[in-house]
Amino acid sequence: MALLPGATPVSSLALDVAKLRSTHGLIRICLTATPANFPACGNGALAVTRSVAATGHDISFEGLPRGVYAIAVIHDENSNGKLDTFAGIPREGFGFSRNPVITFGPPSFNAARFTLSTDADAQQVRMRYML
Repeated sequence: MALLPGATPVSSLALDVAKLRSTHGLIRICLTATPANFPACGNGALAVTRSVAATGHDISFEGLPRGVYAIAVIHDENSNGKLDTFAGIPREGFGFSRNPVITFGPPSFNAARFTLSTDADAQQVRMRYML
């Protein structure tokens, strides 16, 4: 299908959230193209947040402008709207696009970034649990 002159090409993204330890609560997703909004999303114009039941781990995003993005995912098992911690250590699951190595704190936007450059793309985020 030919694009109209001046139309911005768009993509769809299929996200698979893998290795959830339970189906309790919600999966909270931050998809952003703005490094300053990563990993929490905030109020960025190029940020998409979504909460889905932990029973459904295949999530799709449609109509995304092509470009560079990063994803942060939280498994909010008690559905309280935040990542619970104990002494600074996450008590609930978390994960990021490209599944970067985690040391202290979340990875940088650059460590989790990927490029949407075709009509459709897919990412898998593996959940990690510290406690």
